[in-house]
Amino acid sequence: MKTPFQKSRIPEGKAFEIRELIAPFFDVNWHFHSEYQLFVVLKGRGTRFIGDHMQNFKEGDMVLTGPNLPHLWKNDKAYHIPENRMETHGIVIYFPDNFLNNSVFQLDEFETIAAMLKKSLRGIEIKGKTNILVRQLMVDLLEIRGVKSIVQLLKILQAIAESSDCKLIADAAYINTNKESEKDRMGQVYEYVMHNYQSKVSLEDAAQLSNLSVSSFSRFFKSRMNKSFTDFVTEVRISHACKLLHETDLNISEISYECGFFTLSNFNKLFKERIKKTPVEYRREFMNTFSA
Repeated sequence: MKTPFQKSRIPEGKAFEIRELIAPFFDVNWHFHSEYQLFVVLKGRGTRFIGDHMQNFKEGDMVLTGPNLPHLWKNDKAYHIPENRMETHGIVIYFPDNFLNNSVFQLDEFETIAAMLKKSLRGIEIKGKTNILVRQLMVDLLEIRGVKSIVQLLKILQAIAESSDCKLIADAAYINTNKESEKDRMGQVYEYVMHNYQSKVSLEDAAQLSNLSVSSFSRFFKSRMNKSFTDFVTEVRISHACKLLHETDLNISEISYECGFFTLSNFNKLFKERIKKTPVEYRREFMNTFSA
């Protein structure tokens, strides 16, 4: 999984960059970069990884990531099958860590934006009415040029900074200890897990893929993700189970098997440990919420 070298996502001489993304699937590379990134999903579903956090995403998912916070929006397998002719759509804004030379954000009038940008080092999920407002501002920004475009971006940042619809994503203790040279190694591990979590995922295979001994790989992975490789694989499987409980009529036993759990008792135990309710309770609560 080679990531092409790219000095900056922002063209020289520009204050920021906005792009509309339309493709069969989003970027498959787990990566991080020096720019702030605001990304909204207009079309597409899958699993989102931000720092040490993972969850499902769908249309409307909006996240602001700070500089050097690792991230990946991994589309479901169906998007990677050409015959399905599926499509994703998103808008992304990149702006540098020295946006407007930092001078503006040292002024009292920009205190709330400056504080919000510091929080984005953990990733910020934007929901509710703020999500709807910012999404429209981003769509409009695609057609705005010149000084007005910077004013529009500041409107977006201010809307996020003043909102109560935002939630921090990565754990407070999370620190990105990954090196630039390790992007491919971690990317290969993510790809391996996402392709195999429905069947057998082996610590030995992941270590071999990383050209490390099992013990070295275990230490390497835990130091980068704040969790063991086994816990990470379990989280991926539980996340997929939640998705199936939302979107399908499969029974609990079928969902257990579809997610790579080969004993129902183990699935129920691990699901309750992480979600704090049984799969049956989780599905019932979800259905009641949307039928109310």
